[in-house]
Amino acid sequence: MKKGNLIALKEHMLNDNSITNIEALFLFGIQNMTATIIKLKKNGFIIKSQKVTMISILKRLNQYCICKAPSNLPIKEILITEYWISK
Repeated sequence: MKKGNLIALKEHMLNDNSITNIEALFLFGIQNMTATIIKLKKNGFIIKSQKVTMISILKRLNQYCICKAPSNLPIKEILITEYWISK
């Protein structure tokens, strides 16, 4: 991972935004969110997480790009973990 991607993601999270694996990939090109979270924790950040529905993530993602799920995918039932930096 390039440092620019990590810096952009960190700034995004420091601006009170949460992020999921899908958003990290689409918006910042970060393929391994777990490794990124570990790096942030090692740098002293407190990372919190919670499960949210995929439909809420797609709504948020569609503010930046067009992203549509297949019609037969139960996006109201699929849960995805989102992360944020606790202050």
